[in-house]
Amino acid sequence: MNEQERRLGDVERELTLLSRHFFTSRGPRIGQSLERSAYVLLTRLEMSEPLTLKELAHTFQVDVSTINRQVSAMLKNGLVERIPDPDGGIARKFRPTELGRERLAADRAISLEGTARLIDATGWEPETTQRFLTLLTQFNEGIAQLEELSWPGTSQVDAAGPKG
Repeated sequence: MNEQERRLGDVERELTLLSRHFFTSRGPRIGQSLERSAYVLLTRLEMSEPLTLKELAHTFQVDVSTINRQVSAMLKNGLVERIPDPDGGIARKFRPTELGRERLAADRAISLEGTARLIDATGWEPETTQRFLTLLTQFNEGIAQLEELSWPGTSQVDAAGPKG
């Protein structure tokens, strides 16, 4: 095995561990009211203009029927609303309701506490955390570009810190 193969193997292993442990290591979801899919969908919908089911399916690389089920449950619970396309298109678009934004903010506050606990456990200085954030942002942007995914706002961080 050459150096590049070893390095890629190490990256793959570490990403597997991160994905396996991140959500559970932050602590229990006590107090959080949203299902994980609703949390992720609301996060995406709050970042930009309303989206159609087809646009959401493309963003998350899942079948439209999967997104339809998830969004239908969110509609039923009052977390999103269906609106006419502001650009005059035929397809209806979805955006978070006030309730959806409130529940997302409440769950995010709990999630941020858990994330802070994990970062504190590393013992990193703020500069190291910023460097990790910058690299993670660049990694996610590269994936989004490779997969032609629509996920705005990922360029909000650079080596100097968060932008406006």
